[in-house]
Amino acid sequence: MDQRTIDGPRLAARSGTARQLVVFLHGYGADGNDLIDIGRQWQRWLPDAAFVSPHAPEPCGMSPMGRQWFPLTFRDPDERWRGVNHAGPGLDAFLDAELARHRLSEDQLALVGFSQGTMMALHVGLRRRKAPAAIVGYSGMLVGPSGAAPEEMREEIRARPPVLLVHGDADEVIPVEALFFSSQALSSLEVPAEWHLSPGIGHGIDGEGLRQGGLFLARAFGLPYPA
Repeated sequence: MDQRTIDGPRLAARSGTARQLVVFLHGYGADGNDLIDIGRQWQRWLPDAAFVSPHAPEPCGMSPMGRQWFPLTFRDPDERWRGVNHAGPGLDAFLDAELARHRLSEDQLALVGFSQGTMMALHVGLRRRKAPAAIVGYSGMLVGPSGAAPEEMREEIRARPPVLLVHGDADEVIPVEALFFSSQALSSLEVPAEWHLSPGIGHGIDGEGLRQGGLFLARAFGLPYPA
């Protein structure tokens, strides 16, 4: 994946000066417009944050108007692992370019993913040369090789930022068990992880999940606790 093929909607820092960068990674079959409005909701807590929500580089195989970070057939247990490894280097380069654009450092970066975007955020964020400030993952999971224990990825993990996982207990696409598996796997890899369960929510994000994510980022960036 060539980082020049990735672009999407942006929001400038409300304060006028970007001191943090939040990158949204959308889910399978959506595009960058799907998540950028979250930035508008979080601006009151993160007034110095710039937001960018890139469109994934590939047309979605199952949604002619959407995009995908990698193809899914749901028939091959290793397709997610191959997918994050294939798409990871291009996303990694995009993050480098965005940080350079804003003249920011790694500890001023946060990744926020939804579904397939959460898989990308965790895969890339935990393998950065230096840890981002935080990762927030909605309705997704940590991806590893099929049949392998999470500890087998230990040598690949170079960064251990704080992680918040949020999941609906009625998720019909990625079952809620993925939340518990992922949080336990991150713990085994010595990655500090918190989680929030949204009752009655399917494959989506509710208001409390958004609030939890925004406050988690404010705390990770070392900002005063919002009123």
